[in-house]
Amino acid sequence: MSRKGNCWDNAVAESFFKNIKHERLYRLKFTSYTQLYKAIEDYINWYNTERLHSSLDYLTPLEMELKLKGYINKAA
Repeated sequence: MSRKGNCWDNAVAESFFKNIKHERLYRLKFTSYTQLYKAIEDYINWYNTERLHSSLDYLTPLEMELKLKGYINKAA
């Protein structure tokens, strides 16, 4: 953690939680914790492997991670 009052401390986490609430959780009604857990699990999998992010040059987080590790050709 950085110094007190640094506005960037939780920005990434807060952005993700905003997205999951608006894109998935507020649109569905759950009757059990199992349904909720499955919906969250599915969303996280989709978010990491299929959802394109403009801040990542329209790559998925998984593609960007592989690119940074050198597993994906940077010219592609």
